[in-house]
Amino acid sequence: MVNLGEIFPTFAADTTIGQIEFHSWLGDSWGILFSHPADYTPVCTTELGMVAKLTDEFKKRDVKLIALSCDDVDSHKGWIEDIKTNSGFSQDWPYPIIADQKRDLAVKFGMLDPDEKDDAGMALTARCVFIIGPDKKLKLSILYPATTGRNFDEILRVIDSLQLTATKRVATPANWTSGNECMVLPNIPDEEARKLFPNFRKQDVPSGKNYMRFTPQP
Repeated sequence: MVNLGEIFPTFAADTTIGQIEFHSWLGDSWGILFSHPADYTPVCTTELGMVAKLTDEFKKRDVKLIALSCDDVDSHKGWIEDIKTNSGFSQDWPYPIIADQKRDLAVKFGMLDPDEKDDAGMALTARCVFIIGPDKKLKLSILYPATTGRNFDEILRVIDSLQLTATKRVATPANWTSGNECMVLPNIPDEEARKLFPNFRKQDVPSGKNYMRFTPQP
């Protein structure tokens, strides 16, 4: 397992675009590694198709995408044709899929779902999302069970938050989306906050503590 803020370890892997070394492939971009239980499974098919259709949105944010599934490259390539047909995606396939037949990476990164097994009794890979920054550090991880598909609009939303808060001294409140009000960090005194965020406002609370401070998105 990798903790938030730690360097996400590099690895070599066979993929649908050939052999890669993860850090070299990522370069100076943000990256998302998202795992799948198996090829030719219904929920995964909808997920990979949705990501393909959102490729331009990820590109706008300088995010590279790479998937992982516990089958071989030939299986992945055949599965891609099903994904494209199901999703209506007709362009060249936009991101690689890692082959992890032996579950080496699934074990290394804590991706296995013990409650979901294949016909041979091997644990399936859960639906992990790892967001890695240009500094190669893990910025966010989400773990879904194999039976629950992911919301990739939410993943775009959290990328917007991560990229904003990496460079501006703000936090984002519940259900925030890009362009909405942000929150002034608690460790910034009011005097400094007025200089950084001239239009910030305070919201009164019964405790009388002035910690609910909002500002237009910087």
